[in-house]
Amino acid sequence: MFKSVVRACVFTLGFAAWATAASASPRTDYMLKCMGCHGPEGAEVAGKVPALKDSVARFLSVEGGRAYLVKVPGTRQTPLDDQAVADLLNWLLPHFDAAHMPKDFAPYTGEEVHALRAHQLPDVVETRAQLIKALEDKTP
Repeated sequence: MFKSVVRACVFTLGFAAWATAASASPRTDYMLKCMGCHGPEGAEVAGKVPALKDSVARFLSVEGGRAYLVKVPGTRQTPLDDQAVADLLNWLLPHFDAAHMPKDFAPYTGEEVHALRAHQLPDVVETRAQLIKALEDKTP
């Protein structure tokens, strides 16, 4: 019995060390914190989860879009710290939507993420709809 308890403790400590080390990579953070809903390819789940692939960076081109990406519930409420969220967004945007990245994109910072996460969106669906309308109005 004692040996099995020791093995369980060693396994738990090893897993905890792996999980802590894993948070150093934005790709790993995506896999652990985002992929459950958005999938490995950043795909849409119709009516439930919006696509990241080929669309997420478009929000950077309209007023309020940059803040929106930090304030959506999945981003705002993740247990990742502010710098890890900034790193994740800075990886995620060009990874899933390089074609729509603004040439003058300024990477998110931990300080910016901290300030934005302090404010909840009053209505996520309505905010998204307004941003999409602004995007459509910009498109010739």
